[in-house]
Amino acid sequence: MKNTRKKIFIVDDVPANLSIGRNLLKEFYDVYPAPSAAKLFEILEKVIPDLVLLDIDMPEMDGYQAIKIMKADTRFRDIPVIFLTAKDDEASEMEGFDLGALDYITKPFSGPLLLRRISNLLLIEQQKHDLKDYADNLEVKVKEKTDEIYNLQNAILATVTDLVEFRDKSTGGHIIRTQRYLKVLVDELFNWEEYKEEIEKWNMDFFVTSAQLHDVGKIAITDLILNKPGKLDPEEFEIMKTHTTVGVEATERIMNETKEHSFLLHALLIAGTHHEKWDGSGYPGGLSGKNIPLEGRLMAIVDVYDALVSERPYKKAFDHEKACGIIEENAGSHFDPTLVEVFKKVKDMFEKIKNDF
Repeated sequence: MKNTRKKIFIVDDVPANLSIGRNLLKEFYDVYPAPSAAKLFEILEKVIPDLVLLDIDMPEMDGYQAIKIMKADTRFRDIPVIFLTAKDDEASEMEGFDLGALDYITKPFSGPLLLRRISNLLLIEQQKHDLKDYADNLEVKVKEKTDEIYNLQNAILATVTDLVEFRDKSTGGHIIRTQRYLKVLVDELFNWEEYKEEIEKWNMDFFVTSAQLHDVGKIAITDLILNKPGKLDPEEFEIMKTHTTVGVEATERIMNETKEHSFLLHALLIAGTHHEKWDGSGYPGGLSGKNIPLEGRLMAIVDVYDALVSERPYKKAFDHEKACGIIEENAGSHFDPTLVEVFKKVKDMFEKIKNDF
């Protein structure tokens, strides 16, 4: 019988780390330990893994040099890489992401965290490959494969969403709640003339589902900031703000790898503009008024509402009435005044959704 277990390489110059990693993973995966980058490339000539766990600080050839060589070789460039490192600074993490790493795990790592991140990443990679295969044959199989592709797209969104929420420990349930708030808000918007013509052109299934990716850029934010037990200082907040542009880049990357990516068009706008403000004081572009895409203006209201009624490390949860009052007070400054009026019509439904969690 063919071995279907995934193959994982662990590359680390510390024998104890290799032993610990192998013992944690061997129950679920075929594990190939390598004590150096040179040994990694020796094994790669014989075995192509599903994932490489790559230490950064190694003598002779470090992890950064190794991943550069891998990405330059057509045989190895698509192998997913997670960096293992004792470094905990944001600049080092960003350098790794720029070189093509998909995630960072800080040493010493916990077993459950390591297994969960590996499982999520392998699932995402498998689904991405499956989606690309389907998309390449879409023209000849469109009728029989439409439902399968739609379900696969939703599975990818759901998996990425789980990965974001798993890393951001302070916002449990945020993504699914905002998705439900958004559907309530846009359903009511169909009764308003001002935006009816625009939203009637939207595929509502794609729009509501793609809202799950509004915070996908947080994947690239260091844990030190993402899970800081307190309010961010100005420098940290500037880094946090980059999750909008990183989210756009991540979405564009997926779109560039698939022929059928209309389901991500709304996600692109939502990720990039849900922190813009009606008066132009938001980020990342300082857009104002109707220059902000309608998707971003809608998402801004549901995102802020959920933040207000949820407890965070730096604040207590506001009650529903207080949160609604803040949103209504900021009509014309933070929020589109028309959309605030729409919100007022359905805010009782928002409270019900909140209470259901």
